[in-house]
Amino acid sequence: MVVKKHYRDKKRYCQVATILLILVTQTLYALTPQEQGLEIVKEAKRRDQGFHDVVSDMEMILRNAHGQESRRFIRSKVLEQQDDGDKNLVIFKKPADVKGTALLSFTHKSGSDDQWLYLPALKRVKRIASRNKAGPFMGSEFAYEDMTSQEVEKYTYEYLRDEMYQGIMCFVVARYPVDKHSGYTKQISWIDKSRYIVLKTDFYDRKKSLLKTLTFKGYQQYLDKYWRPNEMFMKNHQTSKTTTLLWENYQFRIGLKERDFSKNSLKRAR
Repeated sequence: MVVKKHYRDKKRYCQVATILLILVTQTLYALTPQEQGLEIVKEAKRRDQGFHDVVSDMEMILRNAHGQESRRFIRSKVLEQQDDGDKNLVIFKKPADVKGTALLSFTHKSGSDDQWLYLPALKRVKRIASRNKAGPFMGSEFAYEDMTSQEVEKYTYEYLRDEMYQGIMCFVVARYPVDKHSGYTKQISWIDKSRYIVLKTDFYDRKKSLLKTLTFKGYQQYLDKYWRPNEMFMKNHQTSKTTTLLWENYQFRIGLKERDFSKNSLKRAR
């Protein structure tokens, strides 16, 4: 009897979820492409709200055009903000030549983000100017602007089409940076229609040429709500260089505070 009830409850849940998806889809297609794009991204953001804070470990693998590689190991910390963009701190653990280097980012929903880089060899904190946000972060294919949280308000949007990507039906949405200092003219993302998570993003440079492609793999769900990838792979089409980020040990709601993300915390980051 318990098994039958569980089956009926699961079947009813699936039916309700299907009806809701149909209603959302019908609502989206009644909007303009710009409104559709915005609503899709707002829904993705809504589904990821409420995590409060998260820490994780990351391995960064840099490969040049000849296949030579170097590896770096990083600790990442994120503090969710209710009225503004998130705060993010990444700390290099090894190898020795980058150990202790740390990047602190305050993302803002409007205006330029604030970023500071601590260089242990110089024992000083360097502010990253807004005009330099398009530069490469620590020699990787990720720019400084890629290291901030991707707030909805920092772009305008356009729904382009539905398209299958690796067997998953996706919304294809273009977004255009509001910030004049961005290194990109647009980004095109493939967003899973069922989970509202990004599977791939193409980045176009200031000349409107395809610059990079970022793909996400190995998504896992935490706390029955929050999806996080195990791998992010960025390929630069113009230089053939790549950067792979391998993520593990995600821990949510460990009690991080504002003081853990101050400029003074950069020098003592561990």
